[in-house]
Amino acid sequence: MFPYFIMLIFCGIPLFFMELSFGQFASQGCLGVWRISPMFKGVGYGMMVVSTYIGIYYNVVICIAFYYFFSSMTHVLPWAYCNNPWNTPDCTGVLDASNLTNGSRPAALPGNLSHLLNHSLQRTSPSEEYWRLYVLKLSDDIGKFGEVRLPLLGCLGVSWVVVFLCLIRGVKSSGKVVYFTATFPYVVLTILFVRGVTLEGAFTGIMYYLTPQWDKILEAKVWGDAASQIFYSLGCAWGGLITMASYNKFHNNCYRDSIIISITNCATSVYAGFVIFSILGFMANHLGVDVSRVADHGPGLAFVAYPEALTLLPISPLWSLLFFFMLILLGLGTQFCLLETLVTAIVDEVGNEWILQKKTYVTLGVAVAGFLLGIPLTSQAGIYWLLLMDNYAASFSLVVISCIMCMSIMYIYGHRNYFQDIQMMLGFPPPLFFQICWRFVSPAIIFFILVFTVIQYRPITYNHYQYPGWAVAIGFLMALSSVICIPLYALFQLCCTDGDTLLQRLKNATKPSRDWGPALLEHQTGRYAPTIPPSPEDGLEVQPLHPDKAQIPMVGSNGSSRLQDSRI
Repeated sequence: MFPYFIMLIFCGIPLFFMELSFGQFASQGCLGVWRISPMFKGVGYGMMVVSTYIGIYYNVVICIAFYYFFSSMTHVLPWAYCNNPWNTPDCTGVLDASNLTNGSRPAALPGNLSHLLNHSLQRTSPSEEYWRLYVLKLSDDIGKFGEVRLPLLGCLGVSWVVVFLCLIRGVKSSGKVVYFTATFPYVVLTILFVRGVTLEGAFTGIMYYLTPQWDKILEAKVWGDAASQIFYSLGCAWGGLITMASYNKFHNNCYRDSIIISITNCATSVYAGFVIFSILGFMANHLGVDVSRVADHGPGLAFVAYPEALTLLPISPLWSLLFFFMLILLGLGTQFCLLETLVTAIVDEVGNEWILQKKTYVTLGVAVAGFLLGIPLTSQAGIYWLLLMDNYAASFSLVVISCIMCMSIMYIYGHRNYFQDIQMMLGFPPPLFFQICWRFVSPAIIFFILVFTVIQYRPITYNHYQYPGWAVAIGFLMALSSVICIPLYALFQLCCTDGDTLLQRLKNATKPSRDWGPALLEHQTGRYAPTIPPSPEDGLEVQPLHPDKAQIPMVGSNGSSRLQDSRI
C-alpha cells in the first residue's frame, strides 16, 4: 500500500492531469493530439496497440464473470461441493455434503478435521476444480489449445454485444450508461462490506491487509506492481483519458477533475480491499489456516478464492450474484473506454465526412474484430494466453509510453509552451508541484522502475506451470509491438519531412503542425489566432472546403463544432 500511494502522488495524479489537459486542449483523440509534435505520433499508435491488447483479453475476463453470474442463478452454488462429475478424489470441500438435499446452509466439518485436510498437500477445493476442470477444462500446456469452450464463447458474444449496444451512439450513449456502471458497484461493495465485517475472523483478514511487510519495500517488483496498478487503475497511457477528455468543453476545469477522480478511484480500490480481505479473513478463520494461504492472485482471487468464501455465507447464491454483477459492471466501464479510444482514433485519422456519419459501423467493426480475436482465449489453453497478455502486452510498455509522452511534451514541445496552453484553457497555470513532477520526478521514477524491473525480472508462471521459452518470447514481442511504434513512426516522419539536412528535418518533424491548437475558432487566441487571409490582389483565392456548407457548423468525431470556412 505504501508504494501504491507514493506512485499515486508522484506519477498517477500528475500523468492523469497531463493526459486530460492534453486531450481537452486539442479536442482530438490519442492520434490527433500529436500535431503538437508529429514525430512522436508513434506514441499514439503505441497507445492504440496497448488498448487493442487489453480490449481483447479484458472482455474475456468479463465473459467469465458473466459465466459465473449465470451459474449463480441456482439454490446451491455448483462449486460448493465435491460430488460433481468433474471432481477428483483429491477434492475436499469445507462444507458437509449431507445437507445438500435440503438446500439449507450445510454445517462445516469439525475444526481439527478441516485443519488436517487443509494442511494436506493434495487438498484441492471444489471451487478450484470447478474453475480448472469444468469452466476452463484447462490443458496442461499453453500450446495445446484443445476445444473452444462453447459456454465461454457464448458469454464472450454476450459481453461484446452489450459493449456495442452501450456505445452505439458513441459517448452520448456510453455517458448515460456509465452513470449506472460507475455508481452501482458502490452499492454492491457496501452491501458486501457490511456483510463481511460482521463475520467471525473478518478483523484478522483486515489486519493482514493493513499490516505492512517492510522487508518487501526494497523489491523492485513491488514498486513495479504498484506502478502498473496505478497505470491500470487510472487508465494512464492507454489513450482513453486523452480520448474522453477531447469531448470536454474547452474551458472545463480538468485540473479539479483529475484530483477528484484520481483520489476517489484509488480510495475505491482501498475500500474494495477491505471488502475482499474481510471475507478472506472469515474463510481463514473457518479453515483454521493463515490468511496468506487463502488469498490468491490474478484470476484465482476472483474465480477461486472469493467464490469459495461465498459458499460459506448464508444465502450464498445471492452474494455470488451481487459479486459477479459488480465485476461485470466494473469491467464494462473499462471496456467502453477502450473501445471508444480505438474508434475515435480511427475516425479522427481518416477524418472524411463519410466515416464521421458512419461511426456506428466503425464501432461494430471493432467489436466484431475484438470478438474474433478473443476466441482463442476461450479455448482450453486460453487462460495461459490471457495471463501472458496481461503480464507482457500492457505492463512495462505502459510506463515506457507514458515516460516518452511526458518527455516529448516537456522537452520537445517545451514546458513553457505547455504551461501557457493550460493557462489559456483553464485561466491559471498548472501548480508548481505538477510542473516539477512533469519535468523531473515522474520520468525519473518511471525510469528507475524500468531499470530495476529488468534487473529483478522473473519469468511468468501460472500456479506450478512454467511458461516455455517460446511463449515468453511471444510475450516480449507483444510488449515491444506497442513501444516499437514510437521509433518506427519517428523514422518514417523524418523521411517524409522537408529539409536539406538531417538536423533540419529533425527540427521540422518535432515542431508543432500548423493546425495544432484549440479546435474551435472562438478559442484560438494569442499565438493560435488565425493569420489574416490573403487578399484577392495577391492572386490567391480562398475557398471553403464545401462552399454549400460554408457557414454551417460541422460536428467532428469528438462532438466539436467547427466552421467549414476555417479550412482553406
